[in-house]
Amino acid sequence: MIGDTPSIDLPSRSKKSAVIKRTVYIDGRKTSVCLEDAFWSILKQIAQAQGATVSETVTVIEKSRQGGTLSSAIRLFVFDWVRSKSGGHRTGSGSPR
Repeated sequence: MIGDTPSIDLPSRSKKSAVIKRTVYIDGRKTSVCLEDAFWSILKQIAQAQGATVSETVTVIEKSRQGGTLSSAIRLFVFDWVRSKSGGHRTGSGSPR
């Protein structure tokens, strides 16, 4: 970590990221989400940085999405979070706390 900015452990670009189906709970409701392993890895980092579980983080994403699939909303949320940590602009797909 440099200063107050958390480090982001990005997966190696040389290996392909397999799509993995995982179960999460949204407001106590069990649902399956398919994402590439790289997105699951960073989503877990985001949840830990926020002191939340992955399911709690996905619940926030679900409540703020404006259409599209949950998988797409999660990818945009992760993208926004990584971009905000690197000084980029947000896409407006949710609120990475």
